Amino acid sequence: MPLSDYDQLLKEYLDYLKEIRGYSTHTITTYAIPLAQLKDHYRQYRHDAVECFDIKAFRMHIANQNPKTISKKLSAIRGFIEYLGTHKDMDLKLVGDHPIKVPQTLPKPINTEYIDEVLAIATLQERVLIYLMYGVGLRISEVASIKLEDISKEWIRIMGKGSKERQLPLLPIVAQSIEEYRAYARPMKYLFEKKSKPMSVDQIRYRINKLFKAQGIKLTPHQLRHTFATELLNDNARMSDISKLLGHTTMHSTQVYTKLASSKKLNDYMRSHPLAKE
Repeated sequence: MPLSDYDQLLKEYLDYLKEIRGYSTHTITTYAIPLAQLKDHYRQYRHDAVECFDIKAFRMHIANQNPKTISKKLSAIRGFIEYLGTHKDMDLKLVGDHPIKVPQTLPKPINTEYIDEVLAIATLQERVLIYLMYGVGLRISEVASIKLEDISKEWIRIMGKGSKERQLPLLPIVAQSIEEYRAYARPMKYLFEKKSKPMSVDQIRYRINKLFKAQGIKLTPHQLRHTFATELLNDNARMSDISKLLGHTTMHSTQVYTKLASSKKLNDYMRSHPLAKE
């Protein structure tokens, strides 16, 4: 069956990601862009009674892009084809989807002294935003979607990727700051609102970036989450517990922090051993 109405199928898929899978607006955009590009760079044909969806032309079109970018775009296409098979009864064989080697980069946590320095000058709202990423380990999209009904005195309920719910404990300083902020800002439905609407991911990212930049520190908000995980690991927290707190689907996503810890130990050794001083 040819994709005679590609635009409509794409719209339905993106709606599915939002309404059923619970993906954030930012994540949906990362799917929408490559799938819109794909429209003019694929072929569909039958070969040996198999309906083929050929993306070799698309691979050529994006060949000069960063390997990590290419990998993400291919992942978006796989998800779309899987959706068509599962929800639209379109049995398509993906052609040209050979894997690409992506160099693994370690997370880049922030020195906690820098975070303390920024917290000292932050507004109440900015302090709560930092606490939720650095003290609870939330993704920025999860921070943006927190509703007042999700918060209790000691716990917060988070709807993560794929609509997976997790209950997370709140440190006393985080819980107290949230309570103070709610009393001050008086939000109606979401914890963070602007003109009676939930603050967007971009608005939160801008606030955090601007705050750290004012102190001469360049970072992404996601690095605060990396710092949360790294500090727990360095203090001998169990990997399985860290994985649950972060909302990772598999332990594989969390194990990258083990490599980060090993790298830190190696650097400490190379710097501290008596022979290094000779």
